[in-house]
Amino acid sequence: MRLMAHLVLRLAGVALVCLAITIAWVVRDARTSIETETSASAERAARNLENLYWRELLWRGSMRRELILPVPDWESLDTLKVIAPGVCVTFAPGGETPRQLCSQIEGVGAPAPEWFARTFEYWFGAPPSASRFLTIRQQDTGVIVAEADPAAAVRQAWRQISIVVNVAALMVCGICLFGAVVIGHLLAPTRTIVAGLRRLEKGDYSVRLPRCNTAEFGHIARALNDLTERLALTTAERVALTKRLFEVQEEERRALARDLHDEFGQCLTATMAFSASIEAGAASDRPDLAQDARSITRVARRMMATLREALARLRSQDLDELGLEASLTQLVAGWNVSSAPKAIFHLDVVGDLSSMPSTIAMSIYRVAQECLTNAARHGKPSDVYLRVERVASDGGAVALTVEDDGGGDAARIGAASGRGILGIRERIAACGGSLSISRAARGVRIAAIIPLMSPGRERVLPAV
Repeated sequence: MRLMAHLVLRLAGVALVCLAITIAWVVRDARTSIETETSASAERAARNLENLYWRELLWRGSMRRELILPVPDWESLDTLKVIAPGVCVTFAPGGETPRQLCSQIEGVGAPAPEWFARTFEYWFGAPPSASRFLTIRQQDTGVIVAEADPAAAVRQAWRQISIVVNVAALMVCGICLFGAVVIGHLLAPTRTIVAGLRRLEKGDYSVRLPRCNTAEFGHIARALNDLTERLALTTAERVALTKRLFEVQEEERRALARDLHDEFGQCLTATMAFSASIEAGAASDRPDLAQDARSITRVARRMMATLREALARLRSQDLDELGLEASLTQLVAGWNVSSAPKAIFHLDVVGDLSSMPSTIAMSIYRVAQECLTNAARHGKPSDVYLRVERVASDGGAVALTVEDDGGGDAARIGAASGRGILGIRERIAACGGSLSISRAARGVRIAAIIPLMSPGRERVLPAV
């Protein structure tokens, strides 16, 4: 979930919690208000009836002999005026049958929904009642009992909750809306930071973040800028070191190939000459000596063949002398000779491969050499296709593709930690290129794109 949505949802959650607390408080306050109004109605009704009884007693002289109790008409509009809406007053003067006078329930509010009425009744039960003596001096005159009508209590609670909830809901919406605007404004630098991190993840170390007004985001921006600078410097040093290592490796290969050719090759040639001389000079009664000489000759020839293959892998003079395209042709022809009739190697060259920087040409040749070796040794292909294309894009690039039908596992090859794939990745990374290993129709497809460096920065191979 995005940070903006996460913060807005949290803000809305806090607002809803506050709304729920407000609703609970309003319901409780409505209950307390109902109790207060009931008690106040009982008090006012008692005072009003007491005044009414004294007036009847003094003015009219109407009384019952047994209780000296006036008999007024208390169920009147004057009594209703002192009773709160939704409250009923019950009174039995002098032991008579209790009579009840209720205020109008319609003045309390609109009817509440059934679910609210059940919930309110479940939590709070029936409304409480309040009782008062008509007069303390003569308590046998009767007791006034005031109680709220349950429907009126629910209506009053629903009316207060409706008002508060509507206002609170509008406030919640406003808080969430304006909060989202404020949070979005405060989090605006995060979009720039995330975009910079994505570019950094893709290997773009030139990204720099602008200054931020917020101190925390400013620290993040400075830390990211420092990180990209260090990564760019480290990457440049690593690329330069890798290039130098490959140069030293090529020099060592040339020196090793020269030593093997000059020393080991001459020794093998001398060994074959000696064995031929021994075979020719062996006496007729020593056929075993001639047989041993021929065995030495066969072993020396096998060693000479192995030496030629090693020299072909080590030497790179042909690349400087013949050019990249001719060297690739010789490489494919050598594989066709050595692997026949197991697999057929195909070469497809598109574009002009001459006038190419020597380091790029060497890297392409070594990558092609390693890919063909992997295709032949780690699979059972019948056809291996090598395609090298010079792409006329920005600054130019060379696309190399090796595809076989040997049924290999592209995922396993891509995750392998062997020196072959690792060497390919390092060579291509040192040249600023990219490598992808994917599944082909019946095997594995390895594709690499190596950008060409600007002219004048590298020694260029002569055109052939």
